[in-house]
Amino acid sequence: MPIFEYFWPVASAFVIAVVLTPLTIKLAFRWGATDDPDTRKVHTQVMPRMGGLAIFLAFFVTLLLVVRVSGPFTGLLAGCALVFLTGWLDDLFGLSPLMKLLGQLAAAGAAVYFGIVIHYVTNPFNGSLDLGVFSIPLTLLWIVGITNAINLIDGLDGLAAGVSAIAAATMGIIAFLQGQPEVSLVAFVLVAAVLGFLPFNFHPARTFMGDCGSNLLGFALGCLSALAATKSTAVISLLVPIVILGIPIFDTFFAIVRRVHNKTPIYLPDKAHLHHRLMALGLSHGRSVSIIYGISLLFSGIAVTLTLVQNSKASLALVVLLLLVFLAADRIGLLTGERRGSKTDSEVEAAKTRSAGL
Repeated sequence: MPIFEYFWPVASAFVIAVVLTPLTIKLAFRWGATDDPDTRKVHTQVMPRMGGLAIFLAFFVTLLLVVRVSGPFTGLLAGCALVFLTGWLDDLFGLSPLMKLLGQLAAAGAAVYFGIVIHYVTNPFNGSLDLGVFSIPLTLLWIVGITNAINLIDGLDGLAAGVSAIAAATMGIIAFLQGQPEVSLVAFVLVAAVLGFLPFNFHPARTFMGDCGSNLLGFALGCLSALAATKSTAVISLLVPIVILGIPIFDTFFAIVRRVHNKTPIYLPDKAHLHHRLMALGLSHGRSVSIIYGISLLFSGIAVTLTLVQNSKASLALVVLLLLVFLAADRIGLLTGERRGSKTDSEVEAAKTRSAGL
Protein backbone atom coordinates (compact mmCIF):
# COMPACT_ATOMS: atom_id res chain seq x y z
CA MET A 1 0.00 0.00 0.00
CA PRO A 2 1.59 3.31 -1.06
CA ILE A 3 2.03 5.80 1.74
CA PHE A 4 -0.22 8.40 0.07
CA GLU A 5 -3.18 6.00 0.39
CA TYR A 6 -3.00 6.47 4.16
CA PHE A 7 -3.99 10.14 3.86
CA TRP A 8 -7.77 9.92 3.59
CA PRO A 9 -8.33 7.30 6.31
CA VAL A 10 -6.03 9.16 8.69
CA ALA A 11 -7.58 12.54 7.87
CA SER A 12 -11.08 11.12 8.28
CA ALA A 13 -10.35 9.68 11.71
CA PHE A 14 -8.85 12.99 12.85
CA VAL A 15 -11.82 15.06 11.64
CA ILE A 16 -14.38 12.69 13.16
CA ALA A 17 -12.66 12.90 16.55
CA VAL A 18 -12.40 16.70 16.40
CA VAL A 19 -16.09 17.06 15.53
CA LEU A 20 -17.43 14.50 18.01
CA THR A 21 -15.37 15.36 21.12
CA PRO A 22 -17.35 18.56 21.97
CA LEU A 23 -20.54 16.52 21.62
CA THR A 24 -19.24 13.91 24.08
CA ILE A 25 -18.61 16.67 26.62
CA LYS A 26 -22.29 17.67 26.54
CA LEU A 27 -23.45 14.04 26.63
CA ALA A 28 -21.17 13.24 29.58
CA PHE A 29 -22.80 15.91 31.75
CA ARG A 30 -26.27 14.91 30.57
CA TRP A 31 -25.70 11.19 31.28
CA GLY A 32 -23.73 11.65 34.48
CA ALA A 33 -20.42 10.34 33.12
CA THR A 34 -18.32 12.71 35.23
CA ASP A 35 -15.20 12.42 37.37
CA ASP A 36 -15.33 14.01 40.82
CA PRO A 37 -12.11 15.32 42.43
CA ASP A 38 -10.60 13.56 45.43
CA THR A 39 -7.32 13.47 47.36
CA ARG A 40 -5.62 11.12 44.87
CA LYS A 41 -6.60 13.03 41.73
CA VAL A 42 -5.02 16.16 40.32
CA HIS A 43 -8.13 17.94 39.01
CA THR A 44 -10.15 20.11 41.38
CA GLN A 45 -13.53 20.30 39.63
CA VAL A 46 -16.09 17.91 38.20
CA MET A 47 -14.93 16.81 34.74
CA PRO A 48 -16.72 15.00 31.88
CA ARG A 49 -15.07 11.65 31.21
CA MET A 50 -16.54 10.29 28.02
CA GLY A 51 -14.08 11.60 25.41
CA GLY A 52 -13.21 8.00 24.62
CA LEU A 53 -16.51 7.78 22.74
CA ALA A 54 -15.16 10.20 20.11
CA ILE A 55 -11.90 8.25 19.83
CA PHE A 56 -13.79 4.97 19.48
CA LEU A 57 -16.17 6.18 16.77
CA ALA A 58 -13.36 7.86 14.82
CA PHE A 59 -11.21 4.73 14.99
CA PHE A 60 -13.91 2.09 14.55
CA VAL A 61 -15.93 3.71 11.77
CA THR A 62 -12.84 4.58 9.75
CA LEU A 63 -11.48 1.04 9.97
CA LEU A 64 -14.83 -0.45 8.93
CA LEU A 65 -14.57 1.58 5.74
CA VAL A 66 -10.92 1.06 4.83
CA VAL A 67 -9.73 -2.27 6.28
CA ARG A 68 -10.60 -5.73 4.99
CA VAL A 69 -12.53 -7.03 7.98
CA SER A 70 -11.42 -10.64 8.15
CA GLY A 71 -9.18 -12.84 10.28
CA PRO A 72 -7.27 -10.95 12.99
CA PHE A 73 -8.81 -7.62 12.04
CA THR A 74 -12.24 -9.04 12.84
CA GLY A 75 -10.92 -9.90 16.29
CA LEU A 76 -9.41 -6.44 16.68
CA LEU A 77 -12.66 -4.65 15.85
CA ALA A 78 -14.87 -7.01 17.86
CA GLY A 79 -12.55 -6.76 20.84
CA CYS A 80 -12.39 -2.96 20.60
CA ALA A 81 -16.19 -2.82 20.67
CA LEU A 82 -16.38 -5.10 23.72
CA VAL A 83 -13.66 -3.36 25.71
CA PHE A 84 -15.04 0.08 24.85
CA LEU A 85 -18.50 -1.00 26.00
CA THR A 86 -17.04 -2.28 29.27
CA GLY A 87 -15.29 1.02 29.92
CA TRP A 88 -18.32 3.03 28.87
CA LEU A 89 -20.59 1.18 31.30
CA ASP A 90 -18.01 1.78 34.01
CA ASP A 91 -17.96 5.51 33.22
CA LEU A 92 -21.76 5.67 33.34
CA PHE A 93 -22.65 3.35 36.20
CA GLY A 94 -19.45 2.18 37.87
CA LEU A 95 -18.57 -1.49 37.51
CA SER A 96 -16.86 -3.73 40.04
CA PRO A 97 -13.21 -4.63 39.34
CA LEU A 98 -14.31 -8.20 38.59
CA MET A 99 -16.88 -7.09 36.01
CA LYS A 100 -14.32 -4.85 34.32
CA LEU A 101 -11.81 -7.69 34.22
CA LEU A 102 -14.38 -10.07 32.75
CA GLY A 103 -15.20 -7.52 30.04
CA GLN A 104 -11.51 -7.10 29.21
CA LEU A 105 -11.02 -10.87 29.10
CA ALA A 106 -14.00 -11.25 26.78
CA ALA A 107 -12.52 -8.63 24.44
CA ALA A 108 -9.08 -10.27 24.54
CA GLY A 109 -10.74 -13.64 23.96
CA ALA A 110 -12.38 -12.32 20.79
CA ALA A 111 -9.01 -11.11 19.53
CA VAL A 112 -7.37 -14.46 20.26
CA TYR A 113 -10.26 -16.41 18.70
CA PHE A 114 -9.76 -14.60 15.39
CA GLY A 115 -6.01 -15.16 15.30
CA ILE A 116 -4.21 -12.50 17.33
CA VAL A 117 -1.90 -14.86 19.21
CA ILE A 118 1.74 -14.50 20.23
CA HIS A 119 3.41 -17.83 19.42
CA TYR A 120 7.04 -16.90 20.15
CA VAL A 121 8.98 -14.74 22.57
CA THR A 122 12.53 -13.59 22.19
CA ASN A 123 15.34 -15.64 23.70
CA PRO A 124 18.27 -13.18 23.75
CA PHE A 125 20.81 -16.00 23.81
CA ASN A 126 19.44 -18.35 21.18
CA GLY A 127 16.82 -17.04 18.78
CA SER A 128 13.19 -17.37 19.88
CA LEU A 129 11.19 -19.59 22.21
CA ASP A 130 8.03 -21.36 21.04
CA LEU A 131 5.32 -20.78 23.65
CA GLY A 132 3.31 -23.83 22.63
CA VAL A 133 0.28 -24.36 24.88
CA PHE A 134 1.10 -21.15 26.75
CA SER A 135 0.54 -18.99 23.64
CA ILE A 136 -3.13 -18.27 24.29
CA PRO A 137 -2.98 -17.58 28.07
CA LEU A 138 0.10 -15.37 27.68
CA THR A 139 -1.52 -13.45 24.81
CA LEU A 140 -4.61 -12.89 26.97
CA LEU A 141 -2.35 -11.72 29.81
CA TRP A 142 -0.46 -9.37 27.49
CA ILE A 143 -3.57 -7.73 26.02
CA VAL A 144 -5.36 -7.36 29.36
CA GLY A 145 -2.14 -6.17 31.00
CA ILE A 146 -1.56 -3.40 28.44
CA THR A 147 -5.24 -2.42 28.64
CA ASN A 148 -4.91 -1.80 32.37
CA ALA A 149 -1.44 -0.25 32.09
CA ILE A 150 -2.78 2.57 29.93
CA ASN A 151 -5.56 3.10 32.45
CA LEU A 152 -3.02 3.43 35.27
CA ILE A 153 -1.05 6.22 33.59
CA ASP A 154 -4.21 8.21 32.83
CA GLY A 155 -3.58 10.59 35.70
CA LEU A 156 -2.66 13.94 34.12
CA ASP A 157 -4.24 15.95 31.34
CA GLY A 158 -3.10 14.63 27.96
CA LEU A 159 -0.78 12.01 29.45
CA ALA A 160 -2.33 8.65 28.49
CA ALA A 161 -3.58 9.94 25.15
CA GLY A 162 -0.21 11.43 24.19
CA VAL A 163 1.81 8.41 25.29
CA SER A 164 -0.61 6.13 23.41
CA ALA A 165 -0.33 8.25 20.26
CA ILE A 166 3.48 8.08 20.40
CA ALA A 167 3.37 4.31 20.90
CA ALA A 168 0.86 3.77 18.09
CA ALA A 169 2.83 5.99 15.71
CA THR A 170 5.98 4.00 16.46
CA MET A 171 4.17 0.72 15.82
CA GLY A 172 2.88 2.15 12.57
CA ILE A 173 6.36 3.16 11.41
CA ILE A 174 7.87 -0.22 12.32
CA ALA A 175 5.01 -2.15 10.69
CA PHE A 176 5.42 -0.10 7.52
CA LEU A 177 9.18 -0.72 7.44
CA GLN A 178 8.56 -4.45 7.89
CA GLY A 179 6.05 -4.67 5.06
CA GLN A 180 2.86 -4.88 7.13
CA PRO A 181 0.70 -2.19 5.49
CA GLU A 182 -2.62 -3.10 7.11
CA VAL A 183 -1.16 -3.16 10.62
CA SER A 184 0.55 0.14 9.85
CA LEU A 185 -2.69 1.70 8.59
CA VAL A 186 -4.61 0.63 11.70
CA ALA A 187 -1.91 2.14 13.92
CA PHE A 188 -1.92 5.48 12.07
CA VAL A 189 -5.73 5.66 12.14
CA LEU A 190 -5.55 5.18 15.90
CA VAL A 191 -2.99 7.98 16.13
CA ALA A 192 -5.26 10.30 14.13
CA ALA A 193 -8.27 9.53 16.33
CA VAL A 194 -6.25 10.31 19.46
CA LEU A 195 -4.80 13.51 18.00
CA GLY A 196 -8.31 14.72 17.17
CA PHE A 197 -9.21 14.30 20.83
CA LEU A 198 -6.00 15.66 22.38
CA PRO A 199 -6.66 19.42 21.90
CA PHE A 200 -9.60 19.03 24.30
CA ASN A 201 -7.52 17.00 26.76
CA PHE A 202 -4.37 19.11 27.11
CA HIS A 203 -3.93 20.95 30.41
CA PRO A 204 -6.22 22.51 31.46
CA ALA A 205 -8.40 19.73 30.05
CA ARG A 206 -11.97 20.28 28.94
CA THR A 207 -12.69 16.56 29.06
CA PHE A 208 -11.18 13.22 30.06
CA MET A 209 -11.20 10.12 27.88
CA GLY A 210 -12.62 8.02 30.72
CA ASP A 211 -12.23 4.28 31.14
CA CYS A 212 -13.92 3.79 27.77
CA GLY A 213 -11.04 5.65 26.16
CA SER A 214 -8.14 4.24 28.18
CA ASN A 215 -9.50 0.70 27.81
CA LEU A 216 -9.82 1.16 24.07
CA LEU A 217 -6.32 2.57 23.64
CA GLY A 218 -4.68 -0.06 25.82
CA PHE A 219 -6.54 -2.88 24.11
CA ALA A 220 -5.77 -1.60 20.61
CA LEU A 221 -2.07 -1.16 21.44
CA GLY A 222 -1.92 -4.62 23.01
CA CYS A 223 -3.50 -6.19 19.93
CA LEU A 224 -1.40 -4.22 17.45
CA SER A 225 1.83 -5.15 19.20
CA ALA A 226 0.81 -8.81 19.36
CA LEU A 227 -0.28 -8.76 15.72
CA ALA A 228 2.99 -7.16 14.60
CA ALA A 229 5.00 -9.73 16.57
CA THR A 230 2.94 -12.56 15.08
CA LYS A 231 3.57 -11.42 11.52
CA SER A 232 7.22 -10.46 11.98
CA THR A 233 10.14 -12.74 11.19
CA ALA A 234 12.71 -10.66 13.08
CA VAL A 235 13.60 -12.09 16.47
CA ILE A 236 14.48 -8.79 18.11
CA SER A 237 11.14 -7.30 17.01
CA LEU A 238 9.41 -9.51 19.58
CA LEU A 239 10.98 -7.34 22.29
CA VAL A 240 10.27 -4.07 20.51
CA PRO A 241 6.66 -3.68 21.78
CA ILE A 242 7.95 -3.83 25.35
CA VAL A 243 10.28 -0.91 24.62
CA ILE A 244 7.58 1.05 22.75
CA LEU A 245 5.16 0.63 25.64
CA GLY A 246 7.90 1.19 28.21
CA ILE A 247 6.12 3.97 30.14
CA PRO A 248 2.87 2.10 30.91
CA ILE A 249 4.59 -1.28 31.32
CA PHE A 250 7.32 -0.09 33.69
CA ASP A 251 4.95 2.18 35.61
CA THR A 252 2.58 -0.74 36.18
CA PHE A 253 5.43 -3.07 37.16
CA PHE A 254 6.87 -0.55 39.61
CA ALA A 255 3.40 0.00 41.10
CA ILE A 256 3.17 -3.73 41.85
CA VAL A 257 6.69 -3.78 43.35
CA ARG A 258 5.94 -0.67 45.40
CA ARG A 259 2.69 -2.04 46.83
CA VAL A 260 4.28 -5.37 47.70
CA HIS A 261 7.17 -3.49 49.36
CA ASN A 262 4.73 -1.35 51.33
CA LYS A 263 2.55 -4.37 52.17
CA THR A 264 -0.57 -2.91 50.57
CA PRO A 265 -2.95 -4.70 48.16
CA ILE A 266 -1.72 -4.34 44.57
CA TYR A 267 -5.17 -3.33 43.35
CA LEU A 268 -5.40 -0.28 45.63
CA PRO A 269 -4.52 3.04 43.93
CA ASP A 270 -1.80 5.32 45.26
CA LYS A 271 -0.10 8.62 44.44
CA ALA A 272 3.35 7.28 43.57
CA HIS A 273 3.07 6.69 39.82
CA LEU A 274 5.62 8.35 37.57
CA HIS A 275 3.51 11.45 36.99
CA HIS A 276 2.86 11.78 40.73
CA ARG A 277 6.55 11.47 41.54
CA LEU A 278 7.53 14.09 38.98
CA MET A 279 5.04 16.55 40.42
CA ALA A 280 6.26 15.70 43.93
CA LEU A 281 9.70 16.82 42.78
CA GLY A 282 8.23 20.26 42.12
CA LEU A 283 7.55 20.01 38.40
CA SER A 284 4.43 21.61 36.99
CA HIS A 285 1.56 19.68 35.46
CA GLY A 286 2.56 20.58 31.91
CA ARG A 287 6.27 19.98 32.44
CA SER A 288 5.63 16.56 33.99
CA VAL A 289 3.62 15.52 30.94
CA SER A 290 6.27 16.91 28.59
CA ILE A 291 9.02 14.92 30.33
CA ILE A 292 7.03 11.70 30.06
CA TYR A 293 6.38 12.46 26.38
CA GLY A 294 10.13 12.89 25.96
CA ILE A 295 10.84 9.55 27.63
CA SER A 296 8.25 7.89 25.39
CA LEU A 297 9.87 9.38 22.31
CA LEU A 298 13.26 8.15 23.52
CA PHE A 299 11.90 4.63 23.97
CA SER A 300 10.29 4.82 20.54
CA GLY A 301 13.57 5.88 18.93
CA ILE A 302 15.33 2.97 20.62
CA ALA A 303 12.62 0.59 19.40
CA VAL A 304 12.96 1.70 15.79
CA THR A 305 16.75 1.43 16.04
CA LEU A 306 16.49 -2.10 17.46
CA THR A 307 14.24 -3.08 14.57
CA LEU A 308 16.76 -1.82 12.03
CA VAL A 309 19.85 -3.23 13.77
CA GLN A 310 18.65 -6.77 14.58
CA ASN A 311 21.92 -8.23 15.84
CA SER A 312 23.40 -9.53 19.06
CA LYS A 313 24.22 -6.02 20.26
CA ALA A 314 20.49 -5.27 20.46
CA SER A 315 20.06 -7.58 23.45
CA LEU A 316 22.95 -5.86 25.25
CA ALA A 317 21.35 -2.48 24.52
CA LEU A 318 18.10 -3.69 26.06
CA VAL A 319 19.90 -4.88 29.21
CA VAL A 320 21.57 -1.47 29.59
CA LEU A 321 18.24 0.28 29.02
CA LEU A 322 16.52 -1.83 31.68
CA LEU A 323 19.31 -1.14 34.17
CA LEU A 324 19.04 2.62 33.61
CA VAL A 325 15.26 2.49 33.97
CA PHE A 326 15.50 0.67 37.30
CA LEU A 327 18.16 3.06 38.65
CA ALA A 328 16.08 6.09 37.67
CA ALA A 329 12.91 4.56 39.10
CA ASP A 330 14.61 3.85 42.41
CA ARG A 331 16.08 7.34 42.52
CA ILE A 332 12.75 9.17 42.23
CA GLY A 333 10.80 6.78 44.46
CA LEU A 334 8.79 4.63 42.06
CA LEU A 335 9.84 1.43 43.86
CA THR A 336 8.98 2.50 47.40
CA GLY A 337 6.94 5.68 47.13
CA GLU A 338 9.78 7.69 48.68
CA ARG A 339 12.56 9.49 46.88
CA ARG A 340 15.98 7.94 47.45
CA GLY A 341 17.80 9.86 50.15
CA SER A 342 14.72 11.77 51.29
CA LYS A 343 13.11 11.44 54.71
CA THR A 344 10.00 9.35 55.15
CA ASP A 345 6.83 10.86 56.58
CA SER A 346 7.51 9.23 59.98
CA GLU A 347 11.04 10.63 60.05
CA VAL A 348 9.73 14.11 59.22
CA GLU A 349 7.19 13.90 62.05
CA ALA A 350 9.86 12.66 64.47
CA ALA A 351 12.09 15.58 63.55
CA LYS A 352 9.22 18.02 64.16
CA THR A 353 8.59 16.45 67.56
CA ARG A 354 12.25 16.77 68.57
CA SER A 355 12.28 20.40 67.43
CA ALA A 356 9.16 21.14 69.47
CA GLY A 357 10.80 19.54 72.50
CA LEU A 358 13.77 21.84 72.19
